[in-house]
Amino acid sequence: MMKYSCTVISVSDVNQSRKFYEELFGLEVYQDYGINISFTCGLALQQEFDWLVNIPKEKIVQEANNIELCFEEEAFDDFIKQLEQYGDIRYIGDVIEHSWGQRVVRFYDPDGHIIEVGEAMKKVIQRFLKNGWSMEEISKKMKASVSDLEKLII
Repeated sequence: MMKYSCTVISVSDVNQSRKFYEELFGLEVYQDYGINISFTCGLALQQEFDWLVNIPKEKIVQEANNIELCFEEEAFDDFIKQLEQYGDIRYIGDVIEHSWGQRVVRFYDPDGHIIEVGEAMKKVIQRFLKNGWSMEEISKKMKASVSDLEKLII
C-alpha cells in the first residue's frame, strides 16, 4: 500500500521560513539538509524548488492562492495574541467564525502560501456543550454525525 509522506513547499529563504514555522507554530525539525528542511508534522521547506522539480524558475509562482496549510490550535485566542505580536503578518482577512462554529484566521507565510489556523474542533464542541447544547444540536449545526463528533472529544 502506498503511504503519503509529506507536503513540500517552495521557499525563497529556507532559514527565514524555518524560523517562521518554528517560532509561530512550534514545529520541530525532523531533518535538515540545508536547502531542504522537514518537520516532524510532515511539512517540508525547499529552497531552489525549481532545481528540485526541474522546471523553470519563472514557473514558481508566489501567492497562487490555490492551496492552504491548515493548523488547529487548542488555545486559539492566545494564538491570535501571539500572531498580533509576531509582526509583519499579511492577513487575508479578520478572524471569522464558519457556519459550523469554528473560528479561523488566514494569512500568508513569508513566501505567500496561505496559512489557516483554526480553533481545534474539540474546543468548538466543548464550547457548544458548555453553552448547554446537546450533541444532537451540535450535530445539526456542524453537519456531522454525533458519532463523528464524539470521536473528536475523546
